[in-house]
Amino acid sequence: MKTLRIRTFTLLCFFFILSLPWIFYIAAHFLETNTFSFANSQSPNEALQDQLTETVRLIESNTFNWTDPNWQYQLQARLQEAKLDAVILNASDQVIYESNPDSHSAFTSTERFSVLEDGQLRGKFVIYLPETHRVQFISIFAGLLLAFFIVAVEMRRFLLKPLERMSLAARQIAAGDWAVRLPASRITEIAEVRDGFEVMVKGLQTSSRKQVELEEERRFVIAAVAHDLRTPLFALRGYLDGLEQGIAQSPEKISRYLTVCKEKSAQLDRLVEDLFSFTKMDYLETQLNNETVDLTFVLRKSMDSLSPLAQQKQITISSQFTDDCIIRCDTHLLERAMNNLLDNAVRHTPPDGEIVAMCYKDGNKVKFTIRDSGPGFSSEELPHVFEPLYRGEISRNRLTGGSGLGLTISQKIIRRHGGELTAGNHSEGGALLSGWIAAK
Repeated sequence: MKTLRIRTFTLLCFFFILSLPWIFYIAAHFLETNTFSFANSQSPNEALQDQLTETVRLIESNTFNWTDPNWQYQLQARLQEAKLDAVILNASDQVIYESNPDSHSAFTSTERFSVLEDGQLRGKFVIYLPETHRVQFISIFAGLLLAFFIVAVEMRRFLLKPLERMSLAARQIAAGDWAVRLPASRITEIAEVRDGFEVMVKGLQTSSRKQVELEEERRFVIAAVAHDLRTPLFALRGYLDGLEQGIAQSPEKISRYLTVCKEKSAQLDRLVEDLFSFTKMDYLETQLNNETVDLTFVLRKSMDSLSPLAQQKQITISSQFTDDCIIRCDTHLLERAMNNLLDNAVRHTPPDGEIVAMCYKDGNKVKFTIRDSGPGFSSEELPHVFEPLYRGEISRNRLTGGSGLGLTISQKIIRRHGGELTAGNHSEGGALLSGWIAAK
């Protein structure tokens, strides 16, 4: 839709207000004179002056016939022919003759004359001139009123109503009603405000939707963590009560009770740490502590930190790295992500299994994969792998020792670095986690 600048609209309004009265005047002039020309506009005035002169001469030269009915009849015919009216008064201002008593108004032009004979006032008479420009003046006034009315209607249509509707829409949005229809306008400035208003509404809708999603996720996380904390806490309290009450009397039994308590406390520690990291990822500052680093260095550190746990299960961790995996990243966060991925692989790989980590450059991306020889992901698990607290275990038990937040945290960290992390299964069996980060 083509729009007008408000300056252009204002100028058009002024031009219309000035033009319409002039058009009405020209139309009235044409209806009266049957011509659009104003060149002979003085001719009617000259003819009127001639008629007036002859009428004045007729009245002044017949003072003794003012009261004669026959003469008055002749004067009446003369006045009708000249389109004039007259009133004749005697010296005492008494009316002797009046041609048309009902045609006079306060706006009618008049010519007044006094007749003197031998130095004495004989009488007076008044000539009422025809209203030659009355129609034109009325037409100009009517055109001006119509122009103001039309301009007022159009200003309300193009300016006031869109602003009123946008004000109403703002109140509806403040009340939580997002289903608002913003008005269209042919004024460019108002159309731009409307477009900006629409962008704001869409942004508010997106923000509100994200807030609702985050609130739902927060409630879910709190409920799930409360459930997960209860299980190890209940077991820990039970074993501690057993130790306190002397149930475990032999050194072997006491040692087993203490070992279980240490395992449960380690589970609690891991759960709290994962929950802290997950919450922190939602409130991290946009600016990361980026530095140039070799991704293979980060992966080797993570592999070294998990080697003791892998050795306990007799799991072999091997690597296939190239020398050009240089990226810019927050080393601490990225190491946390890789630890989570490798920890997940170690926990789900059976004893005597194998984990293979790969890293290589592909174009402007540095890609990495972590493959284990475990059971892999089922078709039901794959769509939910990166959901918070999802472990693919119906009973939500802790047999694998996971919190259900590790993969979620890793994906968030990789995405914060502009990359992506996906999950799948290797063609030869086992889970396969693949990701990439932009190369330096």
